[in-house]
Amino acid sequence: MPTLNQTNPNVQPLPTTEMKVAEILTTLRSERIKRGISQTDLADQIGMKQPQLARIERLVATPSLTTIERYAHGLGFEIGLSLVKGLKNK
Repeated sequence: MPTLNQTNPNVQPLPTTEMKVAEILTTLRSERIKRGISQTDLADQIGMKQPQLARIERLVATPSLTTIERYAHGLGFEIGLSLVKGLKNK
């Protein structure tokens, strides 16, 4: 099956960092749903408005790292970052 950018050459793949953020947000959304927590309840718990959480979960808004941490902490997760030497700077 062809990928989206094979069928539509105008579609550009997401940069690696944005793809990782999308994966994290998708995982957090799945976990929220699995636990039966509503967007409203989680948003109230983490000091966010429900529409903002909805936009983040739909991947319409690009949240800051601080916002992603609040979201993750609200579900009992920690965000881990690592520093990796780039390929260009060997």
